Amino acid sequence: MPRYLIVRKFSVTETEMPRIGKKSKKVGLGMPGIVWEHSHVIVDEKGMAGTYCVYEAPDEDTVREHAMALGEHEYWIQEIVGDVTPDDFPLDGDSAAA
Repeated sequence: MPRYLIVRKFSVTETEMPRIGKKSKKVGLGMPGIVWEHSHVIVDEKGMAGTYCVYEAPDEDTVREHAMALGEHEYWIQEIVGDVTPDDFPLDGDSAAA
């Protein structure tokens, strides 16, 4: 199943994020086929919250539907085409390169 990164810029502060998280979970549970894997929460210079969220979903429209039902934010969606870690790029002399 495809995976998507959704970047969200909320119109709420960090202290309001538990409410947003609960609403996001509830919305997702009502939508077959979408799985919220994890999120990274950030706070901008004005104290407003944002997130970088990873979802598994059948298509981008499903992620968009979830975002629209959640509300209170602007968002951008990109399909994730792969994952890498530093271990995927051994340097000369690394034991992994041997």
